[in-house]
Amino acid sequence: MRLVVRAHPGASRTGADWDGAVLHVRVTARAVEGAANRALIQAVADALGVRRSAVSLVAGKRSREKVVEVSGLDPTSLDSLRDPGG
Repeated sequence: MRLVVRAHPGASRTGADWDGAVLHVRVTARAVEGAANRALIQAVADALGVRRSAVSLVAGKRSREKVVEVSGLDPTSLDSLRDPGG
């Protein structure tokens, strides 16, 4: 399953929040030599409850707007992650 992710490198803390269909991911790593992308992949995996190896960057290597591929995630569980109160 592919997801649109908006990266926020250099944040004061790591975390992820949904804004509609976009996952906003804050990482403390700076966008230098791929450090922020590596941290982003780990943060996405943590937020979705999957292994790091299940997340790969498909597009947007040098952009804040990225597309990631997540293996082993079904749409039903994704909907519950987007709306934990519903």
